[in-house]
Amino acid sequence: MSARSKARKQTLDLLYEADIRGASAADLLLTRDVVEEGADARPIREFTRELIAGITSNKRKIDELITTYAQGWDMDRLPAVDRNILRLGIYEIVWTPELAEGIAIDEALNLAKELSTEESAGYIHGVLGKISQIKESIAL
Repeated sequence: MSARSKARKQTLDLLYEADIRGASAADLLLTRDVVEEGADARPIREFTRELIAGITSNKRKIDELITTYAQGWDMDRLPAVDRNILRLGIYEIVWTPELAEGIAIDEALNLAKELSTEESAGYIHGVLGKISQIKESIAL
């Protein structure tokens, strides 16, 4: 697993926990950003910080896109892990132009296959594919 893939997984863990707790992922990140030493140390990756900052600052628009394009699903009905994989994927597709859209979608699908269900992976692929197609017309 690449360093960026590990950072995405760490980002998803923080987003998921924040979602479940009804907290801010940025605030949660601050509580976890402790310098530890030793074999069990798990420092927060710089890419994780960037992703959390971007997702947090664009969360309203990201959630609006999920609500619009996750046909047949309310935000509250989406499984929390799927909702947060979509947040991560949409952020990378729309707000990180230096990243190929296919990579963002593949990374999201890998997370879905690892942490959710096959049905979820297909659904996430459909939503992110649609966002990728219309990203140039999305008003930010």
